[in-house]
Amino acid sequence: MTPRALPSLGPVTPMATPREDVKARIEAIEESYEFFLAYAAQGLTSDQGAKSGAMLRDFIKKIERALDGLGDSFRELAASESLEPRGAWDDMLRVVANDASDALAAVRLVASRSGISSQLIDNLNANIHLRALLTDLFLVDDLIDKR
Repeated sequence: MTPRALPSLGPVTPMATPREDVKARIEAIEESYEFFLAYAAQGLTSDQGAKSGAMLRDFIKKIERALDGLGDSFRELAASESLEPRGAWDDMLRVVANDASDALAAVRLVASRSGISSQLIDNLNANIHLRALLTDLFLVDDLIDKR
């Protein structure tokens, strides 16, 4: 398998194996979610003018990049490492891809707002699709680490 560039998750995009790509995406999603939890607790009415507002927009971009293509990245990892049983992995990765796509839709809708309140981010954090994706990632990350 040929190494490829990581999704633009940060300032540097080194060449990555499928495993490194998936791991970087998982880390970006979890990091962003943790920042969102902290932002939600601030009680801000808008990100405009807030010190953490610029950081919020950066984390939104980061999670968008990580979510976009996540299913394909997992499928590439499964193929490159011949994850077994194949049928069970295919089924689970379909769930991951769907949850990532649904979570991405919610993130993009929030990102489109001119001002993002703490309450809006709290509602994003509570979004069932984002939470489902996080629990999917906890499970599959643990399984691929056990290999």
